[in-house]
Amino acid sequence: MLQTSRPPTSSIQLIHRVFCALTAALLTACTTNATFVQPASSLEVRGTWITTTANTAVATPADTANTMRRLRQIGLNTVYVEVWKNGYTQYPSEVLRRTIGVDRRPALMPQDPSDRPEALKQPGRDLLQEMLIEAHRNGLITVAWFEYGFMAAHKSSNPHLRRMKPEWLSRDIKGSEIAPNGFVWMNPLHPEARQFLLDLVLEAIDHYDLDGIQLDDRIVWPYVTMGYDDYTKKVYAAEHHGAQPPADHTDAAWMRWRAEKVNEYAKLFVQEVRAKRPRLLISLSPAVYPWSWEHYLLEWPKWSAWTSADRNLAASHIARNLAPRWDEFIPQVYRFGYPAFEKTWLEQVEHMKVLGANRQRDMLAGIRLVGEGRDASWDELRQSIELVRKTEGGGHVHWFSRGVLDVFPEQLKTFYGGWTPHPRLPQNWRRSSIPLFRELGWSQGGSSTWSTRDITRDTNRLIGFDGTRWEYLDESVVEPNAITPAKLVFFLDSKYREVELIADRRHDMRRAR
Repeated sequence: MLQTSRPPTSSIQLIHRVFCALTAALLTACTTNATFVQPASSLEVRGTWITTTANTAVATPADTANTMRRLRQIGLNTVYVEVWKNGYTQYPSEVLRRTIGVDRRPALMPQDPSDRPEALKQPGRDLLQEMLIEAHRNGLITVAWFEYGFMAAHKSSNPHLRRMKPEWLSRDIKGSEIAPNGFVWMNPLHPEARQFLLDLVLEAIDHYDLDGIQLDDRIVWPYVTMGYDDYTKKVYAAEHHGAQPPADHTDAAWMRWRAEKVNEYAKLFVQEVRAKRPRLLISLSPAVYPWSWEHYLLEWPKWSAWTSADRNLAASHIARNLAPRWDEFIPQVYRFGYPAFEKTWLEQVEHMKVLGANRQRDMLAGIRLVGEGRDASWDELRQSIELVRKTEGGGHVHWFSRGVLDVFPEQLKTFYGGWTPHPRLPQNWRRSSIPLFRELGWSQGGSSTWSTRDITRDTNRLIGFDGTRWEYLDESVVEPNAITPAKLVFFLDSKYREVELIADRRHDMRRAR
């Protein structure tokens, strides 16, 4: 069980004060959950990635709160929040603790070469909970971005995973564990590494009220030159009458064999996640095709065409009957200049038509705003978004939040002209949180009394602000009642300066689509 910083259940007393007139109409209204409105085809994903390095968007709880508030004001509806990087989670993970002895990134352990010295001194936070609450308070769809996937470490760092699990690591023909991209990778063929990544994701969706999960371009073969570790050679030999892998890493049959191993795992992964949370948004952000095939043996447009006939029968009992369907694909069309973006995006659209069962609406554009090299210009960004719309793409995701917040906030706000719901989820799936009001003169021991008359028909959870950060106050939920209460009253620890109700969708996520 994850340890979270919240008062014990016994310290939270919940009293529902019900004053109502029962009618059949009210009874029907109150027992109905969220209204699932069919989204209009013109809706689009407007998202951004939020990373822990090269910016201060989530450097402190106050920064996190300000970031989510501003992104909503600008007109975004989705955030992809980084939760797995350089061998550590951004939240307390029992899976990680069992594997390497620590449950999240420890202080002084770098996550990226660009980490600031002051950031390294910070103890581990439950950054996922922090980002999740602040995003949902502002009505933003929140996708847990497991950025590193099978990637274990940057070559310059030596995290626990790299030190403690050398048998999991992929190697080139010379025995080096460092791929040409400068990173150390877990072997996507190793059964323990496979299970570890899947368990990290399943644990997160069990413990957090997520709207989706995303894997980056790291659910791939570590690089076309890799695959000469002892485990891979053993499996290859067993399937090739004792022969060793070809020394030529571009050998067509050797490339195909490794690619199929990744395809096999990708099917199992998405089936298991779907079995756990049927409504969860499952996202992939790959490198552009065919570059992704030539360097990482990844042919993701074909993944979008998978049907029930392609399912992995090695999945668990419930999962093996599910189609291995990914919900969205966000190719990283990171280009300098609009002409290069246009060319590459149109190529991706064509590949999706020919190889991907014509699922262009499920493909979003990853658009580079900032990063190494010059920033994009506003005209380049505007034209890129408009091209995606013209080609009936499903939206766009900005790399990364610093560009949205610091470079183009006013231009984007004017361009969007307001907020729009996420196209895959009901319009009221994530509504802004409901403030409670302190009842003066009504207290009990060390507690304060809070109430609200703003009753929704959703399942909610209580969150409280202690002056530094918002946190969940209890694991329990406030269920919609069979009768309409005129007022809800809660007795809570007096340390909280503000209290709110926030929608809880964990039960809805378990329901079939």
